[in-house]
Amino acid sequence: MRTYETIFILNPQLVGDQYAAALDKYKGVLTEQNAEILKVAEWGTKRLAYPVKKCEQGIYVLVNYNAGNEVVREFERRMRIDESVIKFQTVLLENGLEPETAAAPVVDETDEEESDDAE
Repeated sequence: MRTYETIFILNPQLVGDQYAAALDKYKGVLTEQNAEILKVAEWGTKRLAYPVKKCEQGIYVLVNYNAGNEVVREFERRMRIDESVIKFQTVLLENGLEPETAAAPVVDETDEEESDDAE
C-alpha cells in the first residue's frame, strides 16, 4: 500500500448535517475499499483564488490515507460525479506521512550569557 494525500473543496453552501454527511460519505468510500485513513484535517471555509463552478469560497478538507491504486481511482471517480465537490487533487507521498514536527524548545538567552561570564 502507498500513502496518498487528497485535498478536496466542498461547496460552501453545505452546512451542518449536509457537510457532516459529505465528509462521512468520503471517509466511508475509503474504509469500504479497505484503505487506512491516517489523518483528516478540516481547514474550514476559505476564499478561492478564482471562482470555480460559480463559487468564490469553499470548504477545504485534507485526507491522508494508505491505499492501493484502485482505491484512489474509485475515490476520485465518486468525487468527480458529486455536485458538492468543487475541486480535488490527489498526490502520492513517496516517503509516507511525515510526523508532525514539534516546536523547538525555547532557549533562555540570559542563562547562556551568565554561564559565559562564569568561565
